[in-house]
Amino acid sequence: MNFVPIVLYPISELSLKHEQFHKMHMLRRDKKEEEEGGGNPFYNLEKSSVLQEARTFNETPINPRKCGHILTKIHIYIIQGENIGTREATEAFFAMTKLFQSNDPILRRLVYLGIKEMSKIAQDVIIVTSSLMKDMTAKDDQFRGPAIRALCSITDSTMLQSIERYMKQAIVDKAHSVSSAALVSSLHLSKGSQEITKRWVNEAQEAVSSDNIMVQYHALGLLYHIRKYDRLAVTKLVTKFSKHSLKSPYAYCLLIRIASKLMEEEGAGTDSPMFDFIENCLRHKSEIVIYEAAHAIVNLKNTSAKELASAVPVLQLFCSSPKPTLRFAAIRTLNKVAMKHPAAVTACNLELENLITDTNRSIATLAITTLLKTGNESSVDRLMKQISSFMNEISDEFKIVVVQAIQSLCLKFPRKHNVLMNFLSSMLRDEGGFDYKKAIVDSIIIIIEENPEAKEAGLAHLCEFIEDCEHNVLATRILHLLGREGPRTPTPSKYIRFIYNRVILENAAVRAAAVSALAKFGAHCEELLPSCVVLLERCLLDTDDEVRDRATFYVNVLKQKQKALNSAYILNGLQVSVIGLERALHNYTLEPSETPFDMKTVPLETQPIAEQKTVVREPGDSAAKSSEKVVASRQDIYAEQLAAIPELANIGSLFKSSSLPVELTESETEYMVQCIKHTFGNYMVFQFDCTNTLNDQVLENVTVHMEPSEGFTILRQVPCPSLPYNKPGTTYTLARLPEDPTLVTGTFNCTLKFVVKDCDPNTGEPDDEGYEDEYVLEDVEVSVGDHVQKVMKPNFGASWEEVGPENELEDTYALSTMKTLEDAVKNIIQFMGMQPCERSDKVPEGKSSHTLYLAGVYRGGHDALVRAKLVVTDSGVNMQLTVRSTDPHVSEVLATAIG
Repeated sequence: MNFVPIVLYPISELSLKHEQFHKMHMLRRDKKEEEEGGGNPFYNLEKSSVLQEARTFNETPINPRKCGHILTKIHIYIIQGENIGTREATEAFFAMTKLFQSNDPILRRLVYLGIKEMSKIAQDVIIVTSSLMKDMTAKDDQFRGPAIRALCSITDSTMLQSIERYMKQAIVDKAHSVSSAALVSSLHLSKGSQEITKRWVNEAQEAVSSDNIMVQYHALGLLYHIRKYDRLAVTKLVTKFSKHSLKSPYAYCLLIRIASKLMEEEGAGTDSPMFDFIENCLRHKSEIVIYEAAHAIVNLKNTSAKELASAVPVLQLFCSSPKPTLRFAAIRTLNKVAMKHPAAVTACNLELENLITDTNRSIATLAITTLLKTGNESSVDRLMKQISSFMNEISDEFKIVVVQAIQSLCLKFPRKHNVLMNFLSSMLRDEGGFDYKKAIVDSIIIIIEENPEAKEAGLAHLCEFIEDCEHNVLATRILHLLGREGPRTPTPSKYIRFIYNRVILENAAVRAAAVSALAKFGAHCEELLPSCVVLLERCLLDTDDEVRDRATFYVNVLKQKQKALNSAYILNGLQVSVIGLERALHNYTLEPSETPFDMKTVPLETQPIAEQKTVVREPGDSAAKSSEKVVASRQDIYAEQLAAIPELANIGSLFKSSSLPVELTESETEYMVQCIKHTFGNYMVFQFDCTNTLNDQVLENVTVHMEPSEGFTILRQVPCPSLPYNKPGTTYTLARLPEDPTLVTGTFNCTLKFVVKDCDPNTGEPDDEGYEDEYVLEDVEVSVGDHVQKVMKPNFGASWEEVGPENELEDTYALSTMKTLEDAVKNIIQFMGMQPCERSDKVPEGKSSHTLYLAGVYRGGHDALVRAKLVVTDSGVNMQLTVRSTDPHVSEVLATAIG
């Protein structure tokens, strides 16, 4: 059997394959006929004419050929996404039911397809149930399978019991096509009526022993979907069939996927029997099973080089296969492995080098990019020459893979940045789409940020690119980068020309970005200030109001010549949530007040749930590129949820929510509780997300009783009314913060209290009055980081001068438990809860000293900055900590936090 790594369709898709083939067969035109001018008879269909022709179905006698042609038009019209009204669809559907009088096999199969398509839009489709049940039990096997699929598409949970007996018989039918159709239809039905399909387990188990490979595959899939919410049952399923010899390679592949998912959920390692089963599949006689097993092993979470030892040699062997599909599958998987474990793939370098000259350019591209990730520094120049020989012959999708490989190589060998950056620059000048150009720009920016020595060369390449850049998004991003990094280069004046050219030559969006970049040069470089002001004044008469407003604002700020103003309004800017600012301003307008609007009441900008990004998939993936839009930050969503609770009203604006929930129970216990801490100006709300894992109990009036630490006061609790089995619920506890501004940390002892009621596991209805019970939880810690919100300061030096030395505190600490600078930096950031600036969280290799810059806003809206100078000594790491803040109490809290 030829190996095709992408033919393993999901269970839900396989049911449509032979029907789609039939439709394609009906639509296929002979090439010679097209050349003779036959054309496509289904091009530019009109709904009115198609539905008018459907009246032919009522004629007697029935003309199968003519009616089949009309039905095909209706199918194509629906498949194209055109809308048909409910009334029109119902009329066409009832006319179509007359065609059951004909026994023509092609027409009957088209009728089945029509029922499936029309069932979504027409009314009273249930009228054909008796006709379909008759065909379902007929002697003609070519009618039975499609009839089962059509019947299940119109059957709801109320009717399912009436056909249950027929479905059970069809599942174990001797005709393989009928059995397969029944199994796949049962899978679709289980999504809405799982309780009924659970009763078909015995028949599905019997079908697994079928000699037909597809029936076996579908039966195993149905068994898994019936039991997938019962981890123990799924484990038994894998254990049972891993010991029995399955004939279907597709069933083995499904079993491997189930086993790897179980390992992922349980966090199991190589000592798991599931891993032993997957590893044994590497010695299977079917190539598709061998590849699936190797693919599963390399994709396990936290896979070590030792675990890869069994999978990589198999993929290495596939690289020498005469089959292009095998070579492509192997090299694509090795390419993924090389991202995390390049050393494990080094043994395959000889086979990879042989694939560079492969006639299939997709394989050659993946081979060269894998070599880039696994090769040594001396081979970089040779590999670059080989890449350039065929770059023009491959698609943008594969060019992006090459770009990403060059980026990782440049980070791996910083001294080779000149060669690699020049190659990326030449790619920028070539033809290509937006995604391709964006990938190159992203790579150059990452290299600039990671390697200071590559900054000037990278900025020069980007400056040349924006001279002819036709993508506004890329141009504005590069201008933003120039404004941030350009002023801190040895010769910042050389970038002014490129920026001002954008003001003269580009559209409004790019001109506005160029004005902002010019202002940053003037704010940071005193010697360039007069020139920048002159250039900005020329923009005051711009035709676009955004450009004029920006120029007017920046000119007036720069003319003040105050570093604090430059830092606050140009170099660093506002760090507020846009959604939070909009909500705060709206509330302020609803309640007019003489008190000026206070920016400190606006929530700070936090990490959004979904960043706007383009997901570029691996070459060969059928899925298209997709993008996600920013919707709202976690904190914005929490703020709306808390504001909707009456008991928590009038406690002020939400300042911060903890980024990760704290687990207060073990994952295997009967009750699972997580805590999320919400900090307000004078209060703290503890959100407890609870889950009841016992199916024979219902918990009511669920609360968490907290023993307050020193200075904290528990004010009230918001109970969760009911906690049924496996349905999460939430309870809240409100605490007042200590009046002493320097007392901010504490420990709370927690106990889950509730009323237990026994219930029927099937219905969930309680059958007694219940009794009070409690469950001891882990303690909840309140740390300094819970009172500090992270903010990014692009120019830390300007912010340091802006805050000033008025409330500065300094102290020295010996961090004896930390032996390396990396450990010290990681622990300080985590404990302080502040944002590292200017990439100071990255410690250069081989350094014995380092300076960490942290920025944040303390509860109450007070700016806070930390400078930690770290030195490695024989006894550990010594730290000189300097804190600046706009409030003396904040400086004291942060300065004494480590001690």
